[in-house]
Amino acid sequence: MTILPVPQTAIIVVAAGSGTRLGAGAPKAFVGIDAHSVLRHALDGVFAAAPAQVVVVARPGFEGDAETELREAAGDRRELGRVVTGGATRQQSVAAGLAALWGDVETVLVHDAARALTPPTQIDAVAAAVTPEVGVIPALPVVDTLKKVAEQTVVAAVDRSELAAAQTPQGFPRPLLEAAYAEALASGIEYTDDAALFAASGHPVRRIPGSERAFKITTPDDLERARHLLAPERPRLGVPRVGIGTDVHAFGGEGDLWLAGLEWPGEQPLSGHSDGDAVAHAIVDALLGAAGLGDIGEHFGTAHPEYAGGHAEVFLARTRELLAAAGFAIGNVSVQFQGNRPKFSPRRAEAQSRLAEILGAPVSITATTTDGLGFPGRSEGIAVTAVAIVFPV
Repeated sequence: MTILPVPQTAIIVVAAGSGTRLGAGAPKAFVGIDAHSVLRHALDGVFAAAPAQVVVVARPGFEGDAETELREAAGDRRELGRVVTGGATRQQSVAAGLAALWGDVETVLVHDAARALTPPTQIDAVAAAVTPEVGVIPALPVVDTLKKVAEQTVVAAVDRSELAAAQTPQGFPRPLLEAAYAEALASGIEYTDDAALFAASGHPVRRIPGSERAFKITTPDDLERARHLLAPERPRLGVPRVGIGTDVHAFGGEGDLWLAGLEWPGEQPLSGHSDGDAVAHAIVDALLGAAGLGDIGEHFGTAHPEYAGGHAEVFLARTRELLAAAGFAIGNVSVQFQGNRPKFSPRRAEAQSRLAEILGAPVSITATTTDGLGFPGRSEGIAVTAVAIVFPV
């Protein structure tokens, strides 16, 4: 085990929001931008900056997902990271992060996971600018013409030269920030950001230049902007085609469960010609159907004994090859898993990352129960539906 120097800087990454305005059906931090989630991209930036203690504040019930993202982003710095559970408000979540700091930490940076593309240079610049008495925020000049309105009526112009658009991370001396948080929590006042809370306790905050890439992913348009910035150069794509795939398997057989490309030790396996991975099989059918290449039985059924016992990687990699040979590129895949077990949320991020790695395209997975109805509700098996988009190239 590598012993790392104890850092004097900590970064609290707030990832406990619901993401309601994003409308993605999952907490914002775990929505995929490309093959990786919003949180993973934020953590990639954090761990590319100077070494610091990293505390991820996760939404209750998603601590396992956050732990997976943290481990994968941290690499050989994993000893510097930990996950804590957030509260009902942002201030309560940051307070939970403050409570987890090591004793040697002197400077605290508070960073929104939603600002997933923040450059590491901005993180380092904020940390370097903090003094024992002064907090620091990165900010951009306001370029739009601003108006003060009352309902639908414009009542005054606003001088934008006095305004700036605040970003994160925001940096502070630890003793003053902890005292300011104690005051805020005792008063019950909710502040719009940590700099406002810090300033309300009478402490100065100075501004340094921000970055256009440090925008906050809040709406679907923001998410598309992030995807565009991260997308590699691609050939011109044709009209997209959509495919739907379903797969159903009963529990049975020997060994451990394989699902969504992962092994689930201790879970009862699914019966099938291969490993019974209903998630992978539904994805294969959706992709083949979108490209007009038949179905899983035609390419991988009992007439092809070479695939007996094969795992998701074999099926999905071969399907990707078939699509490429037919002139198609994979856009993205969305999967819904129906069943009472296994409990999927602790490994959702891991499964999405694994499947996206094999396919070379974003994969999102949702999981639900059926309130005791049907064979999934009776825990007799699992049903999966997948939707895929492919493009002619």
